[in-house]
Amino acid sequence: MTLAVRVIPCLDVDDGRVVKGVNFRNLRDAGDPVELAARYGAEGADELTFLDVTASSSGRSTMVDVVRRTAGQVFIPLTVGGGVRSVADVDELLRAGADKCGVNTAAIADPELIDRIADRFGNQVLVLSIDARRVCEETPEGPARSGSGFEVTTHGGRRGTGIDAIEWILEVTRRGAGEILLNSMDADGTERGFDLELIRAARAATTVPLIASGGAGAAAHFPPAVEAGADAVLAASIFHFGTVRIDEVKTELAQAGHSVR
Repeated sequence: MTLAVRVIPCLDVDDGRVVKGVNFRNLRDAGDPVELAARYGAEGADELTFLDVTASSSGRSTMVDVVRRTAGQVFIPLTVGGGVRSVADVDELLRAGADKCGVNTAAIADPELIDRIADRFGNQVLVLSIDARRVCEETPEGPARSGSGFEVTTHGGRRGTGIDAIEWILEVTRRGAGEILLNSMDADGTERGFDLELIRAARAATTVPLIASGGAGAAAHFPPAVEAGADAVLAASIFHFGTVRIDEVKTELAQAGHSVR
């Protein structure tokens, strides 16, 4: 049986407000996270993702409050990420009402964190977020791509890690990640379409559900991401600012022959 494609709005939360920019820069206010979450739940979103872009100790208490208030009003799965650094952080967010937690930078610094979270809560709780970008090396013949040609980044794509993104996908899958949220830093916020090459490479490397993120600008951009291998599609600003509605995305997916809820 073919599983339905999930359509997931992403809310980047900074100090209790939803923000959005291009490549995580020039952020602008997009509204109250609880109000937006309730609206998306009513409009047919399959899940919601909150990313705490403050990701500091002061931001943590604000985010827990946002999660608690959202969980009291919205009854679809909620993933929370950003600044999740320990098993205790995951426990706190789950108790506040999150269904899943996203981990990114902390797992790069300590890959065994993936094992500890999966062992404690089950891999269905763990979404491994990856911010990937294209990278080239200078050779005597000119720029050339090495490895998969995609590198894992941190700090909103501003810092390279030297880790091959596809090798990292293989490792996090082995360690127990339940899903992978794959964000193209080259495409993020550009609204020119998903990075299909990146999605295909990731799909070939893992069997766990793959969430495609970065670049959606029109309803027509979503079916190609699914055809490239995504199990779910995620977007932010086009939903927040009314460029595209969730039902328009689902209609486009259904017309392309994909199962939707």
